[in-house]
Amino acid sequence: MTETPAPFGPEYGFGAYIHWPYCSKICPYCDFNVYAAKDRDPSLLLQAICDDLKIHRPRMPQHGALDAVFLGGGTPSLLKPVEIVEILRAADEAFGIKDGAEITLEANPNDVLRADLRGLKAAGVNRLSVGVQSLRPAALAFLGRDHDEHAAMASIARAMKVFPNTSIDLIYARPGQSLQEWQLELEDVLKFGVPHISLYELTIEERTAFGKAVERGQIVPMEDDDQADLYELTQTILGAAGLPAYEVSNHAMAPEYQSRHNQIYWHGGDWIGVGPGAHGRVSVNGQRYASEAEKRPDAYIANVQALASGWSAAQKLYPLDIARELLAMGLRPSGGIDRRRVEVLSGRSLPQNKIDVFVAEGWLKEDGPRIALTAAGRLLADAITAELAA
Repeated sequence: MTETPAPFGPEYGFGAYIHWPYCSKICPYCDFNVYAAKDRDPSLLLQAICDDLKIHRPRMPQHGALDAVFLGGGTPSLLKPVEIVEILRAADEAFGIKDGAEITLEANPNDVLRADLRGLKAAGVNRLSVGVQSLRPAALAFLGRDHDEHAAMASIARAMKVFPNTSIDLIYARPGQSLQEWQLELEDVLKFGVPHISLYELTIEERTAFGKAVERGQIVPMEDDDQADLYELTQTILGAAGLPAYEVSNHAMAPEYQSRHNQIYWHGGDWIGVGPGAHGRVSVNGQRYASEAEKRPDAYIANVQALASGWSAAQKLYPLDIARELLAMGLRPSGGIDRRRVEVLSGRSLPQNKIDVFVAEGWLKEDGPRIALTAAGRLLADAITAELAA
C-alpha cells in the first residue's frame, strides 16, 4: 500500500507573490486591488515590501529557498530594473531563491515597448507575462485598455526576443463575439509562437465599472452556452497548434513553459503574499494559515511590521476548509489531485457514487486514488467541485 501523501505544504512548492498595486489606467473589468499610479513616489512602498519579505523569515524557520517569485498587480512593469533588483535581493536575503527559480513579471504592452527588457532580465526576471487581452481594436477599446492592436503585436514580438519564456493573456467571451471572430484572432496570436497563453472568459464583477454598466443595461453579458462554445473552440485550436491545456485556462507548448508559480496554488503548496492586499497560504507545524495584507498602500506601509511580525494577521484554516480549497484548486490542472489528500483532511471519503456518475458522463477520469477533469469536465469544474465537496 502506498503511503498517503502530505495534504499540503512546501513540498508542493514554495513561492512569493509580490503585489504592486499601481496602474497607469484602471480597466473597467478589473476587480483587483489597484490604484492610479499618477506621480507617486514608489520608494516607501518598495521599502515596506522588502521589510515584509524579511520579517516573514523568522516565523517560517522550516521553509527552504523559493521555487518561484511572481511580481503581479496592478502593473509591476512600471517598476525600473533597479527597483526589481531591490525586491529580489530582499527575497533572496530572507529565504534564498533557488538556482533556476521562475521569476515572473506581469507587464502591459506599452510598458514592454518602452522598458529596458535586457535590464529586467539582468535584474533576475526570466519570464514575462504580457497583458495583451486582444489583438482587435474594438475589443481593446471596449476593455478600456491603454494600448492599440499595433502595440499589442509589437509588444509580443519585442518580448519574445529577450524572454523566450513569454506568456500572454487574452480575454474572450466578450459581448457579441462570434466563433469565427475568435478563431481568426487566435490564429493571429499563434503566429507569434508564444510558448504559453492564458485565456480568460470575461467575468463581470459587481463593483467594477462593467458591473455598474450591466446594472444600467448598457452591457449584456454573453450567454453561458455561447461562452461554452467559445471555450471548446479554444481547446480545439490551441490543442491542434501544440499548446494543449494543462489547466482550465492555461495552455503551454511544453512542460518547461508551464507556470511554476501558479502550480504552487493549484497543488497546495505554500506562498507568502507581500504587498497591499496580497493573499498568502503558509504551513507551519502542520497548521495552515491564510493571510491578507492591508489593501490600501498607505495602511500597508504604516502597518507592515504589525502585519508580518506574528500570526495575528493570519487566519488559521480548519481542515474542512483546507480540504475544500485543495479540491477546488487541485482539479484545475490536467493531472488532477490525489483524493486521499482531501479525504485525510475532511475525515470522510469523497462520494464514490457521484464520481462514478461523472466518470460515466465523460467529465472525470479516475486512476487509482487520483481524479482529474476531462476536457469536457473543465466546462463544469465549479459544479463538479461543489458536488464532490458537499
